[in-house]
Amino acid sequence: MPHGGFARRMAPSFLFDLNKYDLNTVKFGVDVIEKINPHRGAMRLLDGVYECVLDAPAEVIAYKDIRDDEFWVPGHVPGRPLFPGVLMLEAAAQLASFVCLQRLEQQFMGFAGAQDVKYRGQVVPGDKFILMGKEIKIHPRRSTCQMQGIVNGKLVFEATIIGMVF
Repeated sequence: MPHGGFARRMAPSFLFDLNKYDLNTVKFGVDVIEKINPHRGAMRLLDGVYECVLDAPAEVIAYKDIRDDEFWVPGHVPGRPLFPGVLMLEAAAQLASFVCLQRLEQQFMGFAGAQDVKYRGQVVPGDKFILMGKEIKIHPRRSTCQMQGIVNGKLVFEATIIGMVF
């Protein structure tokens, strides 16, 4: 054991290898995202989907460009704006909804919970926040997805998202 008697924890690995996917080509733009998810305006937190594999377990990769003109920038943290963790969580929930609604062929999925949420780095204006998700369980009324957020090749966020059809 290292000094102090504490075992060093390894950083978690990515859900899947991003190098296997073309992150220069957007397969689904805002028009498709908005046909599936109801979020609009400042609350639409997905700008594009790079990959969406609906085979079980479903896998999805999307992104949000973090802009300096977003509603939260002036107040979260003045002089050093940080993309709020709650918005990272909401973006992950929107991505889980995007993939699960296609698998379930339902009209609306609400955010029902989150588990094991961890923030591991900062996200700031100018960053491309890449989200990847993998389906854990899917039932006609409920879904669970493991989600991760990456910036510049580093894991900055992870959570398990629970959605429910309402």
